Order: sequence, then C-alpha cells, then structure tokens
Amino acid sequence: MSSNGNHNLHIFFFPFLAYGHIIPTVDMAKLFAEKSVKATVITTPGNAPFISKAIEKAKTNNNEIQIQTIEFPSAEASLPDDLENIDSIPSPDLFGAFFMATTLLQEPLEQLLLKQRPNCIVADMFFPWATESAAKFGIPRLVFHGFSFFSLCATTCMGFYKPDNDVSSDSESLVIPNLPGEIKIARMSLRPYGRSQATGFIKLLAEAKESELRSHGVVVNSFYELEKVYADYFSKVLGRKTWHIGPLSLCNRDMEEKANRGKGASVGDHECLKWLDTKKPKSVVYVCFGSTVVLPDSRLREIATGLEASDQQFMWVVRKRKEDGVEWLPDGFEKRMEGKGLIIRGWAPQLLILEHEAIGAFVTHCGWNSILEAASAGVPMITWPIFADQFFNEKLVTEVLKIGVPVGAKKWVGVEGDNITSDVVEKAVKTITIGEEAIDMRNKAKELSKLARRAMEEGGSSHSDLTTLIEELTSLAFL
Repeated sequence: MSSNGNHNLHIFFFPFLAYGHIIPTVDMAKLFAEKSVKATVITTPGNAPFISKAIEKAKTNNNEIQIQTIEFPSAEASLPDDLENIDSIPSPDLFGAFFMATTLLQEPLEQLLLKQRPNCIVADMFFPWATESAAKFGIPRLVFHGFSFFSLCATTCMGFYKPDNDVSSDSESLVIPNLPGEIKIARMSLRPYGRSQATGFIKLLAEAKESELRSHGVVVNSFYELEKVYADYFSKVLGRKTWHIGPLSLCNRDMEEKANRGKGASVGDHECLKWLDTKKPKSVVYVCFGSTVVLPDSRLREIATGLEASDQQFMWVVRKRKEDGVEWLPDGFEKRMEGKGLIIRGWAPQLLILEHEAIGAFVTHCGWNSILEAASAGVPMITWPIFADQFFNEKLVTEVLKIGVPVGAKKWVGVEGDNITSDVVEKAVKTITIGEEAIDMRNKAKELSKLARRAMEEGGSSHSDLTTLIEELTSLAFL
C-alpha cells in the first residue's frame, strides 16, 4: 500500500496529563501524520499551547495533524486544584485523586468520538476506561504505556508470581521470575508493584492491565534491536499483540523541532549549545532528572560536591526551587565552576544537548524517554532511578545493554531515603568518563545509536512495524 492510501485513516492520540507521557505521544502522532494518516491529539486546554508549538513544523509540512481539547466538568467540586498536568512526583493520595478525576474525561471524549468517528484511538495506559469507550463506537483501542519492553515484561512477571512475598526484608534482592536474564532487584525498588500501601495506584495498575488485555494491542516506543529478547518474550510468551515503532524522538529531524519538544526552555537553545561548542568531544557530563523529579537540597549539594570532585566538565539541569536558585549550592560553587560547569534552572532542550558531540555521559533518573534519547544519541549513562518503571529500566541499561553505571539507588520514590553521597557520585562520573570500561560503554552506546536510526529508516524494524500497523488499521476501517 502506498502512503497515499492512508489519507482517509483518522487516529486519535490521547496522552496522560504529564509531560513525560505527552511528549512521546505527540511524536507518535507526528510519525503517523508523516504517513498520510490524519492524526488528532486529544488534550486539555492548558496543555494545548505547548503541543501546538511541538507540531508547528509538522503542520507546515502539510501533514494532517491537529489538536482537539476536552475539558473537565467545571461544576465538579471535589476535583484537585491543578488538573492540567502532573509536573512533579505526586503523593499516593494526590495521584489517586488525580487519576479518579481523569475518569471525568470519559464523557467528553465519547462525545468527541461520536462527533468525529475516528478509525482508532491510541490512549495512554492511565486511561483504562478508553478501551470501553472505543468499544462503544466499534473502533480499536491501542494502548501506549511509554515503557520499555523490558519493563513491560518485568511488571507482568511480577504481577503473575508475586515473588516479593518470599523475601524477608525490603533490602533483600529477589530474582524476577520467568524473566529472561536472571535479573535481581531489591524489594524496596518494586513499590508499588509488590507489597505496598499505595492501594489506589495498585488498583490503577490492575485496571490498566485488564484494559490492555481487552484492547486491540500495544504500541511501544522502542526498537527491536535494543531489547529483542524482551520484545519477543512480550509477544510470543506473554501473548501480547504489539508493534514497536520507536525511537519516536527521531521523528524530530531539525533543530527547531527538537527545541520545541516539551515546555519552553529556561535557557536559549543557542546559549547552551554555544557553551557546548567550546568543549572537546565526549568531555561533558550531562545531568538531568526529568520533568517530574524535584530533588531535596541535601541531595543537590551531594551532586554538586561529587561533580566538583570528579574534575569533569558538566551541564546540569535543575528543577527550579526558590527564586534565587542558589541557596542549595556549596559556598562559592558557581564561581569555582565558572567555564567548567553550566547550571540550567528549569527546562532544557534535552534532545539537542544529548546529540551534541561534546556530551560524553548522562546522569539520568532512568525515565524511558531519557534512556531512549540517550541510546539514540550514543551516550552512556549513570543511572539514578527514583520511582515508577525506572528501576527496571536501570537493569536494562546496566546489566543487559551494559552502557551504564548505577549509583546504587534502591528505594522507590527515594529522593529522601537513598543515601547517595558525593563520593559515590564522583566515583560513578569517573567510571563512565575515564578508562577502558568507559571506552567499552561508549562504543556499545555508539553502536546502539546506529541501530536506532537504522530502525526508523525505510526497511528498518520500526519502520516496517509502523507500516504493518497502518495497513492493519486501514483494513479494519475500510474493508
């Protein structure tokens, strides 16, 4: 089928209300639009402006991509104060309230489905009710988790076998049963996948899994060559119908598109890239904990002290804390680091930074978007997981792919509890930048970068899966 045959296919893309979910979903919508599919991103009014900026270039290329907003019922008195976006790690209670509030979007979504009659809806895992909504109108619902195949397999295995019941303490490690690779993980890294008091989140995960089983299938932001053992396990052993169509970030091909992903940068793109231009290739350590993690002052001071002791150049993105933004730094730190380190307070153009030749390593919270962007750019990682799927992603990076060094974080939502000191940070930075081990990791990461780009090219594994998916959806819609 030629791409022109897809003109009548219309797909809704419905991301969860968090930047880490919205950004890859918008990239996915752009990817489908490039294939002459009409793509509509469904969101709330508060998220529409930055999505509009992200799709600006795609629209000027005459791709059929648009935004449609739906709103929460204004008369609902029990709603949380801020419903537009989760931009920091919520407490279990707040997350539960936020999740329950999002169910109020079901009716306005169904009104939109009735009015526009798309041929498919790709909805985030955190909208389990979307499967039911799609079924009302006789259209397929695809699930988008935003997770790796490895993480999807690990969470499924944990759900089947409950191995955490067999260990006596939170610090004790257990083998994830039936998962290829004999992967061990501390029980305290599993919350709330194991025994946890976060009952609202456990209920959500159970509903999401059940909804996934009744859906048409799962789209995954990954590429086969990155985690082939786990892609095969997910489809052939766990029996999930799935398509790998990533890395989605690679649909952004020019500087403008890469700069416009997410919120507006707190520093000009040219300013930080100009600073990197003055550095030697692979000489700068990039430090960023994603869009939701706000570290306490004590942890930031340990990172600062460790970076200084490592004697390596760095670019460090810090979520804004107080107005002056300097009270958490060691005395005289910025003056001593002048020219050697650059601190960006707020949002940064991460894709442009990771792809710059000066970047030699990445200190990351192990969010899947960040890991995939680093792998696509050929950058090895220092792994510091905090919550969600991040501890599983760390295992993939450090033990399976062998392109990363762990700092030793173990505790789920461990921004306060993990005692990661400056000397640990210093050691990890030196390990990933100096010596034979560093060279080996860099070479492995460089090879993965080549494979990632090849996967997205015509005839590549992700390109082929995307083509197959579009053909199947077209067949369901028009035959």
